[in-house]
Amino acid sequence: MTAVLHTRRPAGPHARLARLAPLAALALALAAPGAGAATWVYVSNADSQDVSVFELDRNAGALKPVDTTALGGMAMPMAVSPDKKVLYVALRSQPFRVVSLAIDPASGKLRKLGEAPLADSMANIDTDATGRWLFAASYPGHKITVNSIGKDGAVGAVQQLIPTAPHAHAIHADAANRHVLATSLGGDNLSAWRFDAETGKLTAHEPALTTVTPEKSGPRHFVWDKAQRSLYLLNELDASVHVMAYDKERGTLRAVQRATTLPAGFAGKPWAADIHLSPDGRTLYASERTSSTLSSFRVDAATGQLQPLGQVPTEKTPRGFAVDSSGRFLIAAGQESHHVALHPIDPATGIPGAATRVPAGKNPNWVEIVDLP
Repeated sequence: MTAVLHTRRPAGPHARLARLAPLAALALALAAPGAGAATWVYVSNADSQDVSVFELDRNAGALKPVDTTALGGMAMPMAVSPDKKVLYVALRSQPFRVVSLAIDPASGKLRKLGEAPLADSMANIDTDATGRWLFAASYPGHKITVNSIGKDGAVGAVQQLIPTAPHAHAIHADAANRHVLATSLGGDNLSAWRFDAETGKLTAHEPALTTVTPEKSGPRHFVWDKAQRSLYLLNELDASVHVMAYDKERGTLRAVQRATTLPAGFAGKPWAADIHLSPDGRTLYASERTSSTLSSFRVDAATGQLQPLGQVPTEKTPRGFAVDSSGRFLIAAGQESHHVALHPIDPATGIPGAATRVPAGKNPNWVEIVDLP
């Protein structure tokens, strides 16, 4: 008898596609942003002593009010934990303290985790890269401090206090979490510190200070580029921007350029406030309160130097602002208008366009933007 071998016919292309379709759909679903993905915007309001919560709807180009969280103190500088789970708000009325607020990823609403004492009225706070330490700089107290942060994300006690030159204003760790810089508005300098992320201790650096010229520039806020090659320093008293070359291995600075945020024909007392880079690093933005304008600068990719692009009007007295992670929107808080402005950013030029306005609390002054899946 002859044996007959029955073999399965190879599947045709249509059959293979039919079997692969569910897998492809699953892969796309996993790669795409979650259905509940949202972007939450937090604005601290000093005089109403609360935080306004908004949702940024990029498709509609709109800020949608979500909630208001009362804090019972003069809410001003804020910071977000590296894991985006906690919002920290410093209260600049006595008793000076920092409030730790858990962020609900589904609703954007805030839940209080706790409060911890701060050593003074703090003009700026920030976390280190590990999320275990909170830095703070005191303008009236002429000091910088380090607080611990617990595993639950709540800030704990002050661990270290260091006197500085007059009017400390900002404090941040570099990307490597090895060096910390702080501005002194009254001392016209940036102080540099070595940082031990295990112990949370700041120790003296060499050189300890970088002097900012001319005198009475008033160093206020600063940002690094992602490559950590350049640092951009905004000076409050003359509304200038210094571009400084940053040696990320040594933690040292060298001034290379000075530009202005003041509009042509400006008359009055300069009063610069905040500074941020676009996510792609191509555009630098700064706010100036006397003229109530936002300045834009093109950043040279090779040298880090700035080309002025001009100013656009925004809310009255724009103390704080932020740029969203897509680089498509800038959100500015007007201290004297009690509104926030949502500026669409022109993708070709990087310049903010005409804003839509949304009411906030009284004396809005700081903006944080958080993307959550």
